[in-house]
Amino acid sequence: MLTGGPVDLESSGAASGELTAPDVRTLRPPRYARAGEWYPQRHQWADVATWQREVADVFAAGERSRRAPVVAVIRIAERDRIMARFGRAGLAQVYDRVAATLSAELAQHELIGLDEHDGIVVLLRGTADRQVSRRLGGMISRIARTIIRLGDQTIEVTPICGWTSAVIGKAPGDLLRRAIEAGDVAGTHLDLIPRRWRPDQPAIPKTFLPKSVRNTLQALLTVVLGMVVPFLVLLGMYQLGIDLATPAYLLVTLALVVTSALIWAEGLHALDPPKLPAAPDHYPQASAIIAAYLPNEAATIIDTLRAFLAQDYPGRLQVVLAYNTPYDLPVEDELRALAARDRRLVLLRVEGSTSKSQNINAALQVVTGVFTGVFDADHQPSPDAYRRAWHWLNAGADVVQGHCVIRNGAESWVSRTVAVEFESIYGVSHSGRAQLHQFGLFGGSNGFWTTAVLRDVRMHGHMLTEDIDSSFRALLSGHKLVYDPLLLSRELAPVTMRALWNQRMRWAQGWSQVSRRHLAAALRSTQLSKRNKMGTAFLLGWRELYPWLSVQMIPVVAFLAWRAGGPQNLDWAIPTFVLTSLYTLSAGPVMVLFSWRLAAPEIRKNKRWFVAYLFVSTFFYTEMKNLISRVAHIKELLGERQWIVTPRQSGSKRGPS
Repeated sequence: MLTGGPVDLESSGAASGELTAPDVRTLRPPRYARAGEWYPQRHQWADVATWQREVADVFAAGERSRRAPVVAVIRIAERDRIMARFGRAGLAQVYDRVAATLSAELAQHELIGLDEHDGIVVLLRGTADRQVSRRLGGMISRIARTIIRLGDQTIEVTPICGWTSAVIGKAPGDLLRRAIEAGDVAGTHLDLIPRRWRPDQPAIPKTFLPKSVRNTLQALLTVVLGMVVPFLVLLGMYQLGIDLATPAYLLVTLALVVTSALIWAEGLHALDPPKLPAAPDHYPQASAIIAAYLPNEAATIIDTLRAFLAQDYPGRLQVVLAYNTPYDLPVEDELRALAARDRRLVLLRVEGSTSKSQNINAALQVVTGVFTGVFDADHQPSPDAYRRAWHWLNAGADVVQGHCVIRNGAESWVSRTVAVEFESIYGVSHSGRAQLHQFGLFGGSNGFWTTAVLRDVRMHGHMLTEDIDSSFRALLSGHKLVYDPLLLSRELAPVTMRALWNQRMRWAQGWSQVSRRHLAAALRSTQLSKRNKMGTAFLLGWRELYPWLSVQMIPVVAFLAWRAGGPQNLDWAIPTFVLTSLYTLSAGPVMVLFSWRLAAPEIRKNKRWFVAYLFVSTFFYTEMKNLISRVAHIKELLGERQWIVTPRQSGSKRGPS
């Protein structure tokens, strides 16, 4: 990112404010030197031949750990842009500064050089693969956080890293080519994750059954695992003389009661949202990143951009449309015409991108705002969205998530259901949890980040819910995430059951990935408070268990009926059963009532939608989502991971306004 303004960081070899060719050095400790010491005796980078010769010497002398050494190549994504703006002298200063950062990381026998394509080539001592990735990741993260001065300008760069382990019989040049190939893969993601060279792409598991058949079989498998197996366990233990029916019943009842209590707590906390911080003294430059897969968004993207360009924001606003498309589209001509009329709009076609994460990470190379809003291509934020977001960020937040409202609820019963569900999610759950657990979550769109934090965290495309993953990575790094229920943006909901199923399956599977990745780390974290950890345990632990616990009452009651000689012999009027059932069943109507009370005005006036949602959710939708969560666990265990794009409608049949 190119920025303006002073910074207390000098490039070596140039005086402050000057843009002159520096005394570019080979910044590496020679063999047997103390770690991290900087030797300027050479006045040029080691060329490839020199570097290969020194690497070969290291290999031949056996100066390596028990594990094979590692060859890595680090490139700068903005290289061409820096060359065009500052010339070769400016690029030399950038590499000098980057090498100085790396030099402090190098230990004995570790080397550094520059290849003919301006890639920084590094030889590291061999360690376990995970430690190599962690170490290289730390290096490139520090490079990304370094602010470099070029004359009166400052820049930040995006390092790209590929690496490979040395192999007996392989020449240094071959290892270098492998590291470059791995770096090419890393360059398509721009997520600050080092990529290791692999001989072949991971094989995609072959599937011999149609997707609909697989889904049906996986749903049946969840019935077997969630109901049949528990019933057989109860039956088998009873035959052995151990009656687990009462403990199982009490455990399931407790799980249902605890979940209902949490729903009540969220709703009550949501009734009293935090007040908007006081107006700031100034409004800095801001940016918007709109990520789009253009063939899917062509019908909506022009309206989306007009909504952003109509923002009532006192400061300067940059709007970056970061999109990918496999072929040219007519709408691109309209986009270029719109950009020509309004210079605030920046069009960035991300070649080679296959994901939202790649588009967002690519856009971070060109954003210029102090803070950045991230949006999907169907979103239309309220005119005061950026003004309101800055109130929170100026008051100390690093991320603020807003309230997403469905704007096509009238198109189908599916979109009406989602419209009310979103009010329960964004109007009640997000708001109540943010106060109850003292942290918010970035929901993938209508989220505003300080640009420095977003550049540091980025989006990881290998996660199906990269938004939730980035939220917890930011939280675990000590950043503050808040939620504002009145920071509104309107989006389109799926209008068919198939589209909704695919969307929710990705969400459920993505949450499962995030739980496995972050739950243990969060519970051990010294950055999180006790309330933070309780919230994390609920979101990443209890949330994953509940879909399975919610169906355990069926095998428990079935076993009790079998033991009693038939359901007619059960005493259904036991006070504990009646009271806990009533309390548990109250959670649904209470959530709908809270949702109506806190809904956006255009949704709240449709009272029939809320009544219909009460019946749909009670008898169908809630269990459908639990089923999706259970199937998602099966898919994750089987390695069946696929991002299916949610189809966009134009929204021409608009809901109430």
